Amino acid sequence: MSKKPVLRVFSAAAVALGLALAVPATAAQAHPGHPPVTGTPTDPDEAQYGRGWEKLAPIAGGPRQEHGVAALNGKVYVVGGIRPDGSGELTTVADVEVYDPARDTWEHAAPLPVAMNHPNLAVVGGRLHVLGGLSGGASWEALGDSFVYSPGTDSWRELPPMPEGTERGSSAIGVRGTTVYLAGGMRTLTPGPGGLQDTVDLVQSYDAVTGRWRALPSLPQARDHVGGAVVGNTLYVVGGRDRGQVNVRDSVYALNLSTHRWSARAPMPTARGGIATAVVGDTIYAFGGEGNTDGSTSIFDQVEAYDTSRNRWSALAPMPVPRHGTAATSIGGTIYIPGGGDHGGGSPMDVNDAFRPRLH
Repeated sequence: MSKKPVLRVFSAAAVALGLALAVPATAAQAHPGHPPVTGTPTDPDEAQYGRGWEKLAPIAGGPRQEHGVAALNGKVYVVGGIRPDGSGELTTVADVEVYDPARDTWEHAAPLPVAMNHPNLAVVGGRLHVLGGLSGGASWEALGDSFVYSPGTDSWRELPPMPEGTERGSSAIGVRGTTVYLAGGMRTLTPGPGGLQDTVDLVQSYDAVTGRWRALPSLPQARDHVGGAVVGNTLYVVGGRDRGQVNVRDSVYALNLSTHRWSARAPMPTARGGIATAVVGDTIYAFGGEGNTDGSTSIFDQVEAYDTSRNRWSALAPMPVPRHGTAATSIGGTIYIPGGGDHGGGSPMDVNDAFRPRLH
């Protein structure tokens, strides 16, 4: 019989102190910069909640951005990403933290075997699957390393890597049965104005039972920092960008998982990259994003809902604390959005919010 893992639990009071977790990290630099901004981001302590929004205990290990988020066994997992290293730089981390909505507390789980930002994260069969991502120093480069996490043993195991030439992070992700679908993403993200951002149109599936990868028809256009979800028999790829933060897109593409044919759907009301998406019922919710040329911080506060059955978008209450470079997941009709950045580029926060669409 395997030994039950021991997890460190942080109370809401401890969370407020911003306790740091000692886990392996790989040095990295900030996200590519934007032209100087003069605006002041929303102060989380002054943010106006309500209309379905609720403020939760902040991330225990401190600010986090460009991480993965997934729901497993009624808890929210935050995997990898970047955070401040205390010297004014940012570092890519292997941290895995777990939020318990019932207790409003955080736990620390076994770290990733390899530090990653922009991980491709999915849940299949009661386990977390990380299928590639980005990491590095002066330039973030694609990793094909793949791993599966078992909560019962609090341990990671290596999986077959992404096939050579398809390594990437920041893909749209969706799951149907035991198959994970990955669409788009990027191979390289080099910090600094004009730095390389190598966006791709690759689409693949990964069978979590057989460990086999399969190439699928490419996206109609390359995308990264994009939203993704499977609803019914369709993979949706929502918004995103193409080779740069300001090159945002409003497109919505749908892949029929039986015929493997792409089609265009109703575009987003607001073109955005760096968004977080989650599904409740047949509706895809898209939060925040980066590349807002009308905003002083370049961040979007928009929340928009896509009804897949009606092919229709609607606007909802904006984010109390606008962010990009985060991810979202849903549990029992509530959507959880931990972390993200409040300025264009690398600007991690520890904010953790919940959104309940039915209360809007």
